[in-house]
Amino acid sequence: MAELVFPKGFLWGSATSAHQVEGNNIHSDWWAWEQAGRVKDPSGAACDQYRRYAEDFELAVGLGHTIHRFSVEWARIEPVEGRWDEAAVAHYVDVVRALRQRNLEPVVTLHHFTNPQWFLAKGGWVNPEAPDQFARYVQLVVAALKGQVRYWVTINEPMVYVRMHYVQGLGPPGAKNFHDAMRVAHNLIQAHGAAYQIIHQARGSDQSRPQVSLAHHVPAFRPCRPWWPMDRWATNTTDQLLNRAFLDAVTDGRCQVPTMGTWTFPDCKSSLDYFGLNFYSRQFIRWTPRGELWPAVSCDLAHHQPREVTERTSLGWDVSPEAFRDTLVWLRRFGLPILVTENGTYMTEDSRRWSFIHRHLQALYDAIEAGANVLGYCYWSLLDNFEWAEGFGPRFGIIEVDYRTQQRRVRDSGWRYAQVCKTNRLTLDNTP
Repeated sequence: MAELVFPKGFLWGSATSAHQVEGNNIHSDWWAWEQAGRVKDPSGAACDQYRRYAEDFELAVGLGHTIHRFSVEWARIEPVEGRWDEAAVAHYVDVVRALRQRNLEPVVTLHHFTNPQWFLAKGGWVNPEAPDQFARYVQLVVAALKGQVRYWVTINEPMVYVRMHYVQGLGPPGAKNFHDAMRVAHNLIQAHGAAYQIIHQARGSDQSRPQVSLAHHVPAFRPCRPWWPMDRWATNTTDQLLNRAFLDAVTDGRCQVPTMGTWTFPDCKSSLDYFGLNFYSRQFIRWTPRGELWPAVSCDLAHHQPREVTERTSLGWDVSPEAFRDTLVWLRRFGLPILVTENGTYMTEDSRRWSFIHRHLQALYDAIEAGANVLGYCYWSLLDNFEWAEGFGPRFGIIEVDYRTQQRRVRDSGWRYAQVCKTNRLTLDNTP
């Protein structure tokens, strides 16, 4: 029976985010957005993980996980500007302690799409004071958790946040303003740089060097019509804006931003210790002269089916393990170790979920063989959860959640993934 053996010490696990699983995050901007009827499902109690985290960590341990990524909720810690909720801080200290007690390596994300309501009322990430406001919160969290956390993620998918909240209007504040979107991107770069410095400066002389990164969503952009020059131009421009500009800023300290010129960030240069990669699919780009905010749309939005797409998830996303491998190999150029902070799928048939995982793990192995220095892999997600504008419909979890009773049940895909985690091996014929 053929097997792929991963490097010794490879980290296997899964990921969640606070608002999507904790429940009753009443001081966040997303909670207010939901209560205003802007999404089809309010998050409500979500997975009730604020109370059930130990139970969920036990399940993760039983599945052979050795790493777990989660996020700290700013709106809980600072529900009113300048007023810290010490009980919330103590809660996250307990969460990290619970992970450590179970030999689960914590990966702490400081910002995962949500903000305090007071922050949004003051302009949110458009406000030039936003990086300083974020830095104040980061200082408090780092002071509470320093010495207990090695892997930090400052911001989850910053350019997805920019696009979703300030271009598409799918999350608070529901804006559709390209100029504001670019101001938000600029402030997020500064916020990352400030957080990076805070985390490193907080390290005591007796503590190991923390590892700090982003969780950067890197879609594999492709032209919808490769033969059409304008589609190729739109694809390259979109890739520069959504993939490369932010990375250039936090590695080289300067970046080219389409229509905005050159931005410089001397304090952000070399502010990644590892590369946190979120990868889901390819995205095919089609130029349109009617672009409201950007002269390109995805082929899906334009109702075109690229010939290259042979399989889609239950959300209609392209499936391409080969693009996952190629992206990991491409990341070698940064000279940094890579942690896959998210990779996963929603499939209505669990057998298709396992097929997706299996093929992406094969691609991961192939990338390692090609020279990619990958530290570990976090499947998205440990649990079914609240999927933002999509509500509770999509189910990404390797653990099924009954939202009415809060009962958990490990899916067959979760048990199959557990065999990989426990043995550090992928059996090639272990497919549905």
